[in-house]
Amino acid sequence: MLNITSLREQYQQRYGIHPRLIVRAPGRVNLIGDHTDYNDGFVFPVAIDRATYVAARPRHDTTIRVVAADLGDEDAFTVDVTERSSGHPWSNYVRGVVRALRIAGHPLSGADLLIASDVPRGAGLSSSAALEVATGYTFQMLNRLNILGEELALLAQGAENSFVGVQCGIMDQLISVFGRADHALLIDCRDLSYRPVPLPPSVAVVVCDSHVERALVGSAYNQRRQECEEAVRLLRRWYPKILALRDVSDEQFAVHQADLPEPVRARARHVIGENSRTVHGAAALEAGDVAAFGRLMNESHASLRDDYQVSVPEMDILVATAQQLDGCYGSRLTGAGFGGCTVSLVDVSTVQRFSNDLRQAYQAATGRDATVYVCRASDGVGRAEDDGHE
Repeated sequence: MLNITSLREQYQQRYGIHPRLIVRAPGRVNLIGDHTDYNDGFVFPVAIDRATYVAARPRHDTTIRVVAADLGDEDAFTVDVTERSSGHPWSNYVRGVVRALRIAGHPLSGADLLIASDVPRGAGLSSSAALEVATGYTFQMLNRLNILGEELALLAQGAENSFVGVQCGIMDQLISVFGRADHALLIDCRDLSYRPVPLPPSVAVVVCDSHVERALVGSAYNQRRQECEEAVRLLRRWYPKILALRDVSDEQFAVHQADLPEPVRARARHVIGENSRTVHGAAALEAGDVAAFGRLMNESHASLRDDYQVSVPEMDILVATAQQLDGCYGSRLTGAGFGGCTVSLVDVSTVQRFSNDLRQAYQAATGRDATVYVCRASDGVGRAEDDGHE
């Protein structure tokens, strides 16, 4: 866990004064429902107890100075000039949020920021959304802006879509805003409504980082989104009122899937099936049927591997190994894929042995080390500390 006292000291060393405010925004792991969010579908994430922190003070001019403590790098720009930075690509997440706030009509003053995070980058735990949401909430607090949680999530998503260039859905930003301790959220990505579902105390959420790093901007992520849009266009021949794959039932797809070309057919089959698995999975967990939820997790991974083709061999090894270990109800890749992390639901009494056996088997099979995180569902964005120093 990140040390807040150390963060305050780093800020004072860089800026010569204590921060006025420290904000934390959590990363997330999605238990089930991947690549459904940008199809107006359902997702079922938890906010995890790893977060991005922004220590900040307001300035009396329009300059924004940003120190990335973990990277040993810093950037500066002004509120009114937020062009993309090629020299500091990490800063584009900050710049994009500032630009989005300005476009939305929110008045901003400058600020001195220091950013640190214990959300692993490139692992599929949504470090980018945590940074965007933490940045947006920091400027909201410093400038006393009246921004609803949904607006903050949408502004952060818009920054990643239009400024960074990743056509992500709303899930990552929404769970970083609205996460609830000891709960997962069933989120409807069309109207942004959500329902908290308590996690049974008998199970642990175990995340395993394969250390196969993803790079979404340069990956097939945007291509998958285009393929889903093509599926909708073709299916409108028979169902003219559909707006997204979320509107297509299993039965409707079964009738016309043969009319779709590959790989569009396979992409649509995953999304439509995943929406169904997500809704049924949330209901199963709400009823305490962890075994049923685990079976749906396993089915989800098979679909992501075969129909959506976003897995890689290392992820398949992790998942197959986890599924065979004692105490594991289900396991799957989580996030966009192409590397990153798996998530497993594990009986709490077996977590230590499960974690050790999974690491050893993965190392033996791939020669790679894996990092295992036993995660607790946490609250969404908020103040980590307001030390009152002026």
